[in-house]
Amino acid sequence: MNATPARPRIGLALGSGAARGWAHIGVLRVLHEAGLEPDIVCGTSIGALVGAAYAAGELDRLEPWVCSLDWRQVVGLIDLRFGGGLIEGDKLEAFFRSRFVDGGIEALPKPFGCVATDLATGREVWLRHGPVIDAVRASIAIPGVFTPARQDGRLLVDGGLVNPVPVSLARAMGAEFVIAVDLNWDLMRRRQRIASRARGPRRSLLDSVWQRLRGGTAQHAAPVSEGAQDTVALPSLLDVLTASMAVVQWRITQSRLAGEPADVVIRPALADVAAMDFHRAAPAIAAGRRAAEQAIGPLREALALLYPELAGPT
Repeated sequence: MNATPARPRIGLALGSGAARGWAHIGVLRVLHEAGLEPDIVCGTSIGALVGAAYAAGELDRLEPWVCSLDWRQVVGLIDLRFGGGLIEGDKLEAFFRSRFVDGGIEALPKPFGCVATDLATGREVWLRHGPVIDAVRASIAIPGVFTPARQDGRLLVDGGLVNPVPVSLARAMGAEFVIAVDLNWDLMRRRQRIASRARGPRRSLLDSVWQRLRGGTAQHAAPVSEGAQDTVALPSLLDVLTASMAVVQWRITQSRLAGEPADVVIRPALADVAAMDFHRAAPAIAAGRRAAEQAIGPLREALALLYPELAGPT
């Protein structure tokens, strides 16, 4: 009697992308429904946060919370300061510590790892041991926005600087088939849309945060040139920081995925979700679901091509 062939170990590499990362929740839901749950979970930045919740079996608690957020609640979790970054992150860290039991990465039901960047050396740091919240806090520390995380004598910042979609980490942890989720592929399309908008663009969450820091009202720039039909407002400091980080991550993502390709890449369409739109989880999750549903067919085909024994006799 022939034994049923073992399924390859599936790894999931959840990419960086700030608030766009809520799309990862939609992707994970579809993979579960399709019976293609990953055996290994890796993440960078927001991918680390969602990936850690999934590996801990806490996705059912995370999703309703993020869907309930409004912009006032998000702003309330921000502790503004100068020195190392505009946002300290203590409020956010304390929030998660009060709601989730952190038994350490080693105790998670699924193997989990996340990526950070050593600020002193620029080296990629793989975090696979120790407290989960500490690892996630390091991975999400966007330079200039969040203060760096201190860990083992190092200052760690966002892993998106070096490895926005951690396919390499998933393979190093034993994944034989890697599904990557790239949130950055259409970032330049978003920047182009913003640049071409007419007068009176939607006020973003970043604008609200920046005005809270300044204690004043928005001051807009004059038109770029006399006679122009549209008035182009200068972005806030936080907008510039996050947009600059987005450009870096977009470039690095293309390079890393070309050199370290995943077996299947899922690319949610998120051009209308800004980096700090954490209060807009519903459209991001829906975009993740749509992209994952479209990818299920190609994903099964890729598995059958690489592992024909799983298809059984023809």
